[in-house]
Amino acid sequence: MNFEGVTLSPGIVEVQTTQHRGFTPEEVAERCLDKLLNISDTAPPAIRDQAIAYKEHMRAVLVFYMKEAVQSDRTTVNNALLDAGHKDLAELIRRL
Repeated sequence: MNFEGVTLSPGIVEVQTTQHRGFTPEEVAERCLDKLLNISDTAPPAIRDQAIAYKEHMRAVLVFYMKEAVQSDRTTVNNALLDAGHKDLAELIRRL
């Protein structure tokens, strides 16, 4: 398609879903890594191995901090529920 000198080409659309739950930190980290790092099959073996090791390290870092973010958000929700006088709901959130 051409619009006023701009060429548009269709991209790749990827959809991932879950059933009866949200995505886990591990699943989100994997999606993030797929966007950040692409390791070529034709890369020299030493470079490819180093890139794979780096990707594994980044996966662990991402999962760690995503879990911390989830816990921090639960703390925020817990405190908001306590402030609103919903001690029973806050306790349920705290136990997650």
